[in-house]
Amino acid sequence: MNLYANDLLGSPIGLLLALLIGSGFGFKLDGAGFGSSRKLPAIFYLRDFAVLKVMFSAMVTPAIGLQVLGAFGYVDLAALYVPESIVWPQLVGGLLLGLGFVGGGWCPGTAAVTLASGKLDALVFLVGAGVGSLAFVGLQPQLTDFLHAGPCAIGSLPEQLGVSGPVGAGALLAVALLAFVGATQVERIMARRNPA
Repeated sequence: MNLYANDLLGSPIGLLLALLIGSGFGFKLDGAGFGSSRKLPAIFYLRDFAVLKVMFSAMVTPAIGLQVLGAFGYVDLAALYVPESIVWPQLVGGLLLGLGFVGGGWCPGTAAVTLASGKLDALVFLVGAGVGSLAFVGLQPQLTDFLHAGPCAIGSLPEQLGVSGPVGAGALLAVALLAFVGATQVERIMARRNPA
């Protein structure tokens, strides 16, 4: 069932599915150790690359899944919405988000998972994220020019690179596998240098 095409995202069934999927995702995140404020910043200290592996897995799975579903006619890939890339605000936003991750120890999703598991220190992070979001909304009129600086053409990365979707998904998988192998090697080296 296509909830979006049938305008059911805000319906009771859409909200129930969102709750079930979100709860399952949160349960898995907590089980993988992402309820700890030390897990996410560990990647910046080259000790634990679980975040890199999870994020690459989260990109590769739908990239390949969409290509397979599209090949069998279950998904119209041409109908998928691809937002415009706007270079400068996205670079600055990514840098600020990364600094928040290192300083706070969470992203908003893992902080919510941590709060749901009863750790109130995540509440401070979420309140800070909320205050920052409200500050951005208040400053948005003054940032209008910057928020439109450096626009790129709308399109997926394979389209931008001039390759087909399957080739793009395969390349992403290859990069992910290389990153997994490299990250595991770095983890082993760091563990030998700094035994627990």
